[in-house]
Amino acid sequence: MLILVTNRKLCRDDFPARLGRLAETGPEAIILREKDLGQQEYEQLARQVLSICEENKVKLIINKNIDIAAKLNIPLIHLSMEDLRLNKNRLGQFKCTGASVHSADEAVEARELGAGYLIAGHIFPTDCKKGLPPRGMDFLREVCSRVDIPVFAIGGITRERVQAVLETGAKGVCVMSEAMTCREPSCLSFFSAKQHQIF
Repeated sequence: MLILVTNRKLCRDDFPARLGRLAETGPEAIILREKDLGQQEYEQLARQVLSICEENKVKLIINKNIDIAAKLNIPLIHLSMEDLRLNKNRLGQFKCTGASVHSADEAVEARELGAGYLIAGHIFPTDCKKGLPPRGMDFLREVCSRVDIPVFAIGGITRERVQAVLETGAKGVCVMSEAMTCREPSCLSFFSAKQHQIF
C-alpha cells in the first residue's frame, strides 16, 4: 500500500501534471506536504490537487493545515507530533488523522492522542535527510509491535526494500523523492497494490 508525499521543489517537470500521472497509478493517498507555502498559496494548490485526486479516486491528505482541510471539507489530515499535541481537541472533525513519529514511544503517544495511522521514519538513508543516520528496520519493527493502527515506513524506500518493510508489520510505504523525480511515474505502480482500505 502506497502513500505519495509531495515536494514540488524536487520536481523537475510540471508539478500538477506529474501529480496527475502519479494519481493514475492508484496510490492509497497523496499527502500535500509543501511546508514552505503560505496559507493562501497552499489553499490554492490544495484545490488543484483535490481535483486531480477526485478525478482519479485517490484520497488527498492535507499536511498540517487544519483550517484549510476543514474549509475544503477534506476529511484526512497529517500532523507532526508537535501539532498533534497542540490540536488534539480539534481532531473530531476529521475522518482520520495521521502522525509522523520518530520513536516507539511517540507512536504510542500518537495513538493515545487519536491518530488513526502513523508514518515512521526515516528507515533507510535518503538524500532528504542527508547527514542524519537512518533509524532502521529494528525501529520500524518496534513501532509496529507497539501500536494497533497502520504504520507506513518512509525514507529511502525502493522496490527492493518493500517486502522486507512489510515483513516488519508495516501496512505500506511512503515515497517522496522517487515520486517527484522518477522519469516515468507509472514505474511506481508496483507499490500500489491495495491490501485493504484504511481511510
